[in-house]
Amino acid sequence: MRLVKFLAHAGVASRRAAERLIAEGRVSVGNEVVTNPATDVDATSGVAVDGELVALEPREVHALNKPAGVVSTARDTHGRPTVVELVRSQRRLYPVGRLDADSTGLILLTNDGELADLLTHPRYGVEKVYRVRIQPGRLSPRALKALREGVQLDDGRTAPARVRQVGSGLVEIAVREGRKRQVRRMCEAVGHRVIELQRVAFGPLGLRGLEPGRSRRLKDAEVERLRRSAGPKRAP
Repeated sequence: MRLVKFLAHAGVASRRAAERLIAEGRVSVGNEVVTNPATDVDATSGVAVDGELVALEPREVHALNKPAGVVSTARDTHGRPTVVELVRSQRRLYPVGRLDADSTGLILLTNDGELADLLTHPRYGVEKVYRVRIQPGRLSPRALKALREGVQLDDGRTAPARVRQVGSGLVEIAVREGRKRQVRRMCEAVGHRVIELQRVAFGPLGLRGLEPGRSRRLKDAEVERLRRSAGPKRAP
């Protein structure tokens, strides 16, 4: 198994984060620092990060309905509650697809770095669906068209999105990108302030009646559906 994949499978970090750890010289194999992410390793190779041996562990994926005021990190330097604290697990979990502290809804937590990469890397384009309460409450045909075709933000034009007005002041937006505060900025770009934002679906997975602050561990079949949602664009 390639070193970067081993670290991801061990729950150390996502593939991208594992590549950074390797490049920074923080990973050793058999007591020798290794900077090639393609180095072939297995459970007997003595892989360590910052001097601490790494072992493969059973992989877990949890779905959480994040409440407002909770941050989407494993730890917070300001003492705010984190999503990790709301999930019962003995594993080192980290969030997949962050939500702003003020935003609510579906977020995934896992120790499977390979899955995290599949679900968040732009090249796989896994769809995320948001219910957004806006003000003013109704999108004009021009605003709808702009959101669907792409709007210009300070970090570039957004990709086409699925957008529909589902009620007075309520819009559903589905995107395949993961830019910081993207949906909020998209709405602001067409003249609407976001009052509330909730993620209601991540790929094929929905909230399924999870109460705010509650989580559940996904079944193997659900995890496989998540993998398949990125399958057509998966790199070899």
